[in-house]
Amino acid sequence: MRSARTRAEGVGGLVADAPARARASRGPHASAPVPDAPGLAARVEDGVAAVRLLLVDDAAARRARARELAAEHAALWRAVGEQIGGGRLMRPRLTLAAYLGLGGADLAAVAPVAAAQEVLHTAMLVHDDVLDHDDTRRGRPNVTGTVRRRLAARGVAGPAADDPVLAAGLLGGDVAIAAAFDLVASAPVPPATALRVVRSLARAVDTTVAGELLDVTGALHGPTSVDALRVAELKTSVYSCCTPLAAGAVLAGADDRVLGVLDRFGTAFGVAFQLLDDELGVFGDPGATGKSVLSDLREGKRTELLRLAYLRADDAQRAVLDALVGRPDLTEADAARVRGVIEASGALAEARLVRADAVRTARTTAAEGLPEPLAGYLVDLVDATAGVAG
Repeated sequence: MRSARTRAEGVGGLVADAPARARASRGPHASAPVPDAPGLAARVEDGVAAVRLLLVDDAAARRARARELAAEHAALWRAVGEQIGGGRLMRPRLTLAAYLGLGGADLAAVAPVAAAQEVLHTAMLVHDDVLDHDDTRRGRPNVTGTVRRRLAARGVAGPAADDPVLAAGLLGGDVAIAAAFDLVASAPVPPATALRVVRSLARAVDTTVAGELLDVTGALHGPTSVDALRVAELKTSVYSCCTPLAAGAVLAGADDRVLGVLDRFGTAFGVAFQLLDDELGVFGDPGATGKSVLSDLREGKRTELLRLAYLRADDAQRAVLDALVGRPDLTEADAARVRGVIEASGALAEARLVRADAVRTARTTAAEGLPEPLAGYLVDLVDATAGVAG
């Protein structure tokens, strides 16, 4: 996933016929003309609003059904439902942008598919929190944290609560994955189209598991031995960017060339997004990001930033990293020393250059391979979410 591995370069020769391709690729739910740039942005926001409502209604319906099965199941769905749709809905936004930007016109058709991307994201977060032993997300109790609090109120705490809490995290992620597939199946689109999206979701889950395994087992290897960019490509790019974009494009009837461009764009976008997330995990403002600046260092998370720090550090700086990174009791003062090494060694500046290269690749891929206004919309989205200057 370094610049040579983003699979998002070498996109050329597609500009001249992009508008014609967009017109030719419209599917049965895509009869309206492609909107202009302000029109596309406004329609995407309309779609996001529809997705938010759908997510609320869908979670409520699943809780109601769960109550008929078991009170514990309803409580689990309540906890899962509280985690759904709490962010920027970037993944549904990508699905909507691809669909509408390639000529799609039926929000009722795309909304369940876009919502499915967010529910799948929630499932990944629930399972990720289990792997990271986290009971909070965005400063609030997550699924496992909610269950742990509920058990504590009943006098169940300590080791006695661990198994029920773990079960809630595992099963909560499972029901969210099932709900994502169910949402796609509910979309009023041709069965063959729904099947393509279902298969892409299934592949995304499988690919993300591969990335998670590399991430989890990374702690068994030295900081310079883990290909953090490959992890980002597998764990972040595919399900967060490539799959949502492809879902919208498939619904709009896009051809394989357009799908290939979106895949290359999504890969580079996802890598850039993960690199920024890793930087904010060490140098960010928790009040603004809701992300701890200690947990990644306490975990010794094998990020590209840490890899570069070890490669660039001198003996004295490496001794600081060896002594502090990975310590569960790392203090803010300790973290400040680690940050000092990362900056002084030049690792932070180099990581930002890697991210800038991924951003540049994403921008070029969209601008040269996709029709307007979709290309401009995606470029703006990259700049806003992954291209923040350090």
